[in-house]
Amino acid sequence: MSNPETFDTVVIGGGPAGATAATDLAKLGRSVCLIDRAGRIKPCGGAIPPQAMRDFDLPESILANKVYGARMIAPSQRVVEMPIEQGYVGMVDREHFDEWLRKRAAESGAVRRTGTFDRIERAADGSAIIVYRVGSGPNKSEERVQARAIIGADGANSSVGKRYIPGYETVEYVSAYHEILKTPEGFDSSRCDVYYQGDISPDFYGWVFPHGETISVGVGTAVPGFSLRNACTALRQRAGLAEAQIIRREGAPIPLKPLKRWDNGRDLVLAGDAAGVVAPASGEGIYYAMTGGRLAAQAVDAFLHSGNPKALEQARKRFMKDHGRVFWILRIMQHFWYSSDKRRERFVSLCADPDIQYLTWEAYMNKRLVKARPGAHIRIFFKDMAHLLGLVSPR
Repeated sequence: MSNPETFDTVVIGGGPAGATAATDLAKLGRSVCLIDRAGRIKPCGGAIPPQAMRDFDLPESILANKVYGARMIAPSQRVVEMPIEQGYVGMVDREHFDEWLRKRAAESGAVRRTGTFDRIERAADGSAIIVYRVGSGPNKSEERVQARAIIGADGANSSVGKRYIPGYETVEYVSAYHEILKTPEGFDSSRCDVYYQGDISPDFYGWVFPHGETISVGVGTAVPGFSLRNACTALRQRAGLAEAQIIRREGAPIPLKPLKRWDNGRDLVLAGDAAGVVAPASGEGIYYAMTGGRLAAQAVDAFLHSGNPKALEQARKRFMKDHGRVFWILRIMQHFWYSSDKRRERFVSLCADPDIQYLTWEAYMNKRLVKARPGAHIRIFFKDMAHLLGLVSPR
């Protein structure tokens, strides 16, 4: 067997996390191989906050649409409008967005390979040899590349994580399913609709996210046996999209809790969905995936400089320092407010409050907890308590 090509880093998975990691490492002068499966499209609402545009130098041309607010729809069909005071939320089609990111990685110097990860072998000196499958049927073959470090960014149910990261079996998931529709004439693409209704999702929500020429209509749940496809059909009917042309259907698990460990203590670290960095309650993943990819790249670069595997631990430590509190708050919110239609009704009622709208959009768009309006936080606390104790009507 001939000696495999050797790289400083092999990145397994070419979604937002993997492509960002590959781009950053290549720009640092590291030799990088980016391996991604052919034909992969991640089921995703496709929302991009302005902070992602700034942090990752994303041009507006990559956006499929801009939205300027959201409608929250309660079990009673009550609709609460949440306009964005300043700015917008970008929407992307993952089929095109992910490929744009991969091309940028290649333009930065990463070497692209198409294939499906199979396993990690070890060379005589202990360095990793990544084995991946190419082709299918009688034309299927194995290819190998050697690496000093590995980033596993192969999504939820990560093969890399399952096989090489202790404790990976503890990952918690929401099952997500969406249908991409052709946007009918006259449809209002300036807003997102979010349905908090138990028959649409008993523990999450349903969404209608416009992508310009297409619309993502989807649902998610962690309840076994719940029919996501039937719920999506009902959601299309309620959204007035029952007759819209379905372009494709996609489903996948979404992790909703960061893993307690992201590295193997040797030469491998996880990023993105593989590390569990999707926000509870909202299901937002693109920004956090790209952030995780960047932190993984920084940790790998430090490891390559020092040779000390402890450098790999920094990816998780830095992520949790910056975003752990937000994830904790959102997780509590999901468990409480999404647990019954009575509570969903009260949650949507709270969304009508101007203070809550301001703080929600500020936190989402800029990825920070807002401290500039302490009076608003105090008012929200008492409003929350009133709703929790049932002292006010949800309407």
